[in-house]
Parts: sequence; structure tokens; C-alpha cells
Amino acid sequence: QVQLVESGGGSVQAGASLRLSCAVSGLTFRNYAMGWFRQAAGKGRDILAAISWSGGDTSYANSVKGRFTISRDNAKNTVYLQMNSLKPEDTAVYYCASGKFASVVAGTYDYWGQGTQVTVSS
Repeated sequence: QVQLVESGGGSVQAGASLRLSCAVSGLTFRNYAMGWFRQAAGKGRDILAAISWSGGDTSYANSVKGRFTISRDNAKNTVYLQMNSLKPEDTAVYYCASGKFASVVAGTYDYWGQGTQVTVSS
């Protein structure tokens, strides 16, 4: 049974940092690309960042480029999202996902976590 479990969300002030983690089990983690998405209330699910199976290739949405960093530790079956300089508009539920390709398209990912809430107040 494949499981993706996000952690690290919370409520912070604008300008703060958070690091999200996503622990993966039930699949050969090093064979899968990973992505981070978010969904704000009443809006669609947006790609934030993606990373290849090796970690050698990463891509970011323009809205978070320079503030967020995706990384992975294949020995720990975990992918991370370091979020700096958080803004109120970053408030959303954050999801990790695994798939065959480091894609910006949500539909290409096979497995999803349950999400973790991030709330940024001004």
C-alpha cells in the first residue's frame, strides 16, 4: 500500500519560513519523481515544484521561484519543501505527489498525500 504523509505545516507570520516533509512508503522511492502542489480555498490545485528521481533536475512555479526549494533524500524516502519569505497568499493546503516524471501537470502523478495546512498571517 502506497502512502505519502506530509508534515511540517502550521500557522506563521508573513516573512517566516517552514519546511514541509513528505515521507513515502510502499513504493521504490528512488524510481519516482516527486512534486509539491497546493490548493487554496475555493481554487484549483497548483504545481509548486517538481524534482526528478535522482534530485538532479528541479523546476518551480514562477510564484515561488527563489523562495521555495524542493529536495529529496532517497535514503530516507522523503521529499522536502523549504519555504522562505512566506506571504499571506501562500496560505493553502500543501500536497506532495509521486509519479514517473517530474511534471508540472497534476494529472501525471500517480499517488498523493492527504495534505498539510499552511496558514500565513500578515
